Amino acid sequence: MFIKIGFDITLRLFVPTPIIYLLRVHDSRNADLVVPENFRIEPGLPSEEFFDQFGNLCGRVSAPASEVRFVNEAIIRDTGELDVYAPNAVQHEVEELPVDTLAFLLPSRYCEVDSDLLDFAWQTFGGTSPGWSRVQSICDFVHGHVRFDYQQARVDRTARDAFRERVGVCRDFMHLAITLCRCMNIPARYATGYLGDIGIPPAPFPMDFSAWFEVYLGGHWHTFDARHNCRRIGRVLLARGRDAADVPITMMFGKNCLVNFNIITEELSSTAASPLADFDRILAVPIGLGHS
Repeated sequence: MFIKIGFDITLRLFVPTPIIYLLRVHDSRNADLVVPENFRIEPGLPSEEFFDQFGNLCGRVSAPASEVRFVNEAIIRDTGELDVYAPNAVQHEVEELPVDTLAFLLPSRYCEVDSDLLDFAWQTFGGTSPGWSRVQSICDFVHGHVRFDYQQARVDRTARDAFRERVGVCRDFMHLAITLCRCMNIPARYATGYLGDIGIPPAPFPMDFSAWFEVYLGGHWHTFDARHNCRRIGRVLLARGRDAADVPITMMFGKNCLVNFNIITEELSSTAASPLADFDRILAVPIGLGHS
């Protein structure tokens, strides 16, 4: 299957402002791009791209006091398969874990492993079967405990806050699930990217980037999603980190406000003759027509 992805984001800057952005498709999905990203910054400004400590492709630009627009469109090939289901994936003892997974057991900005959530996690999930079943139990709990509400979004809500307030957006669901997994000695990391309404009824929300999380079980990283709590089709990864603090879509170092924010993640209908034949026309359709 083919998915059109892209965005049109405008920020108003009140002073000259450096910006770091994580808006490009993750390097692990580059080979799937059948029409490469057409990423640009308007007005045309020189930018520097680099990979961060987690392997995410980042960019840095110095913007004047004005409006700056980030635009991108691409078409990516996807398997069309649901997230991997591996119920026999085992939980590793801490001493057996690869060294590069250990950072994802520790507390981070939004995931307070060293808090009262530690006792709660062991009391609640200590009796579950280690491995896949335990992670799914955590997802079931978070999915039922937290209510999704765009109007209640805020940037400083931590896992403990989400647990107490029982409301949040997708990042809050993931932070709580990640924290509970880490409390149970399961490496867990935050992921962000595109996730459209593919294979499900369209959701009644504006399209947005989405968050999910990954856990290390059975020698591999596996995708889980505590907000939707079901296997999904068509995730397109942008970035991974310890939590949302590591993977901001944009990080501004000056006063700013959001003027425009349109995201598209849309499955393309393909003809039997040539699914790539109309790509130029498809890319010409304005961004902002998708669903959440």
